[in-house]
Amino acid sequence: MASVDDARPNPDNFVLVKSTLPRRPLFGADTEPRPVVVTERLIIRPFSADDLAGLHVLRTQPEVMVWTMVGSIDPDLATTEAKLKAWLPGAATGGVSESFNNAIIWKETGELIGTGGSHNLRSSFGWPELGYIFKREFWGKGVATEFVRAFLGIWEALPRVEAEVKVDARSLAGAELGGGKVREQLIAMVAEENHGSQGVLRKSGFELIVAWKDADSRFPDGSVQIALPTFRYFPKLLVQPEEHLNQG
Repeated sequence: MASVDDARPNPDNFVLVKSTLPRRPLFGADTEPRPVVVTERLIIRPFSADDLAGLHVLRTQPEVMVWTMVGSIDPDLATTEAKLKAWLPGAATGGVSESFNNAIIWKETGELIGTGGSHNLRSSFGWPELGYIFKREFWGKGVATEFVRAFLGIWEALPRVEAEVKVDARSLAGAELGGGKVREQLIAMVAEENHGSQGVLRKSGFELIVAWKDADSRFPDGSVQIALPTFRYFPKLLVQPEEHLNQG
């Protein structure tokens, strides 16, 4: 049973724990190419500059963007282009991308139908965060579940390091491993009204840990609060940690 706590995550109150995290940087631009994964209906691959038009179509569907943190469509192509540049492999300093967001392609047609991955490697709860969006035409077809399950396989295969990380204490109940360590988590936050995504997360092995409130980005004056159920997933570590990393 998840707790109900209206308090917004506050880094000043986070606790330092010992756990594991994916090694950073996630991928080297030349020596460690980003994976491409093919499922029954999808191709999950790194973004390229050629994805701009398709991404803009996605990010100008109001019924899609209403569930995102920005809460509204991209006002122009330049806004979409700035977002895309941040997701391109090698976009960060030193030729290494620190975002793990992916283009999701409909295999049958080659159409970009969504984006998804760990767009935020340090969420408001301290742990990495999963997020995704899909074109309205592909809702209700099991596509999100197909993506999430495939992405979890990619995520779990990443090399790990022992890590010290500051996290929201509400994420820790039932995560203890003993010896002062806790299990690594992947966090996902959704709007309370977004029952579809909550169902996808549950079917994919996530569990609800807390529901809290924050300002609804659809109302810029901050006058409206929105409930944000927060889920967690414990990755199955396919590669043993190789070194120590302080993420505090």
